[in-house]
Amino acid sequence: MLYNETVHKMFTSLMERFDKMERAFERMNKLKDCLDGDTLLDNYDLCRLLGVTKRTLARYRQKKLIRYYMIDGRTYYKASEIQDFLQMKGKSLPAAVSR
Repeated sequence: MLYNETVHKMFTSLMERFDKMERAFERMNKLKDCLDGDTLLDNYDLCRLLGVTKRTLARYRQKKLIRYYMIDGRTYYKASEIQDFLQMKGKSLPAAVSR
């Protein structure tokens, strides 16, 4: 009987984690198109795309070279605005990310 209770608790815990992950994924998917139908990039995405560090992004924000949006305490960037920034620099975003 003790074995069944333990298995049941483990299963319940696992299902709760899956539910939590599902809610997080749903929230992230909603954020992807939440600003004027534009794709949102987070710091991680933008660092990888630009090949820069988080500190460099912070400098860009501080110097007002790129616009950013704070949502739930996290920093996001509109892909279209990053595309405009890169065009000023003579570069472009990959097609899969832009507008």
